[in-house]
Amino acid sequence: RPDRPDWIDRATAFFADEIALGPEHKAVAEEARRLDHEEERLDKMRDAGKDVSMEELNRRQEEVGRREKELDELSTELKRETPYRARFFRILASRVLEKGRPVVFVPVIVIAFVGSFLGYIGYQFATFATLPKLEIIDPATDGLAGSSELIVRGVTVPDGRITVNVFPGPDIFGDIRPASDGAFTTTVALKPGSNHVVVEVLDAAGKTNRVSRTIQYQAPSVGVSAPPVLSVEQPANGTTFTNTFVQVSGRVDRGVTVQINNVPVAVSSDGTFQARYYLPAGAQPFRIVARNSAGGTVEETRNVVIAYTAAVVIVRVTGGDSWILATVDGKCEPCQGRVFRDGETATYQGKEVRLRTGNAAAVQVNYNGQVTASLGRQGEVIERVFVAQ
Repeated sequence: RPDRPDWIDRATAFFADEIALGPEHKAVAEEARRLDHEEERLDKMRDAGKDVSMEELNRRQEEVGRREKELDELSTELKRETPYRARFFRILASRVLEKGRPVVFVPVIVIAFVGSFLGYIGYQFATFATLPKLEIIDPATDGLAGSSELIVRGVTVPDGRITVNVFPGPDIFGDIRPASDGAFTTTVALKPGSNHVVVEVLDAAGKTNRVSRTIQYQAPSVGVSAPPVLSVEQPANGTTFTNTFVQVSGRVDRGVTVQINNVPVAVSSDGTFQARYYLPAGAQPFRIVARNSAGGTVEETRNVVIAYTAAVVIVRVTGGDSWILATVDGKCEPCQGRVFRDGETATYQGKEVRLRTGNAAAVQVNYNGQVTASLGRQGEVIERVFVAQ
């Protein structure tokens, strides 16, 4: 038809010739190639004088010739039928396209199905791999509480269900429903000491998300001045320290004094404190006591383990200057030594640490936690060797 769009002719011609006897033509061509190879093989056997009788070779040659004749007849018939079959497919496809019906190809269906399936799997993975939103606004971080009641505020998904667990216990505060914008507020009770508050949300899809806070609360004693708030941040109880110092740090209220193992430590204006300890190998306790001006006290104890696999030598020059040459595992830097001024310190670590001093009285040494107040007399030249335990 003159008014038929050109794209219909192009589309139908594209696949009509392919599906009209295309596979049969390919099968005939493949069989012809196989017979050619067979014929060449028989000729080579005849020329090489293989152990095959002439009668057998002639029989095979006749069979190949007969099969080639059959293929020639089949090929002629296919060439005669191809135009008619191709025309049939072109007419069929043309009518379907002109009526606006989709032409469905098996490969297209397979590709579409696979693409849809992979897209569905990707969507489900993204959906279930993403945790529901949960943001705790108050308390924003770990901290101290001045009251036994803690207000917890946050934002989550509107269809979520909030549960708050407070350890030790645990005390469970459940079935908390957020507002339409996801905001929620609840109040939980704290116990004296450290409280681990875990906020959990469960959304409509069954996915959960958790956020936790550690809150320190010290309850006032009846009939006694209220104790200060003490939060020990380091060290963690039961930690092992190898070839290094132990740092004890924490936070108290303003105006509160702190002692660690009965020795006062400085407290900064913001209430923080910290101190380093070089101690002998073995179990070492740290008793931290905070005391306010009204006489109220609170304390915590942390137990750690000290271990050494090398010789750790800390040198401190006090009461004057001293020339020192240090050699660690046979290496020195600088090898001519240098003068250490009053108040200077240096740390050396290795399998063997060798010290040579020009003013032994001014050199104090801490060797794997064992302190030597002075290596010798004023102006005395002393050499000491420290080895790994």
